[in-house]
Amino acid sequence: MGNYYSPFSLRISEELLKKVKYIANENKRSANKEIEFILQEYVKNWEKHHQIDFDKD
Repeated sequence: MGNYYSPFSLRISEELLKKVKYIANENKRSANKEIEFILQEYVKNWEKHHQIDFDKD
């Protein structure tokens, strides 16, 4: 199966969203894709410092 994106509602302040939209525009991405990128980078960094196998189930 290909990539499936689960719908997810996120509540953030207007000020933070404004900043994310600005950054997204600079990176030629939508705000949604910018948030996804930020989360991916955060998780990748977190995994470097923790010994957890998320694929194990």
